Amino acid sequence: CFAPFLCLRPPQIRVKPDRTGVVTDGVKHSMNPFCEIAVEEAVKLKEKKLVKEVVAVSCGPQQVQETIRTALAMGADRGIHVEVSGKDYETLGPLQVSKIFAALAKKEQADLIILGKQAIDDDCNQTGQMTAALLDWPQGTFASEVTLEADKLKVVREIDGGLETIKIKLPAVVTADLRLNTPRYATLPNIMKAKKKKIVNVKPADLGVDVSSRLEVLKVDEPPQRQSGVKVETVHDLVEKLKEAGRI
Repeated sequence: CFAPFLCLRPPQIRVKPDRTGVVTDGVKHSMNPFCEIAVEEAVKLKEKKLVKEVVAVSCGPQQVQETIRTALAMGADRGIHVEVSGKDYETLGPLQVSKIFAALAKKEQADLIILGKQAIDDDCNQTGQMTAALLDWPQGTFASEVTLEADKLKVVREIDGGLETIKIKLPAVVTADLRLNTPRYATLPNIMKAKKKKIVNVKPADLGVDVSSRLEVLKVDEPPQRQSGVKVETVHDLVEKLKEAGRI
């Protein structure tokens, strides 16, 4: 039996007035859609009695416990909240998160880490790969199908040319793609049960992890507002409008 880790990252929204980052105060945290798929896959493995425990992990301020509770309601057994707040949270990136996940995997003696292929806030698509590198574990990224076979994992990967099937030895890191599964909705009884499940609070320092960033954000800008379009009656009018706009 194996103990998967689920690595969850809450989304961040709205640019601060001073353009140093995004506003998270008072924002309700929700689970990254790709991480929902990762949770579902881990729970399905447990339901097939292929794993013995599912542990949901998230990094961030107190509000991320809402995200962990969602994973617990979906079927995870327990949660770990790695508390990161203030300036450290604002600069928290894939490298720092990967160091935390790698340290936790060693501490918990995990055999399988499943996380979303990318976060929908920064679209970095780096955390899974960096975690595997730090642990020196095999990785199966962009997974659309996962099959556990004894001490090996068969992963069907989505690539530019179609699908690629690989076999990797455990322990390993898997990142979930969109077509891996359809996440279940948490039922009211399971939501109530999740409130009684254990969430352990730790800090990066407890894991021996330095979360200071090597990057400096110079500024964060809102996307430019789209101008309203115009309707044209003929192809000639369209060509003239494009010329006026300097497009042709």
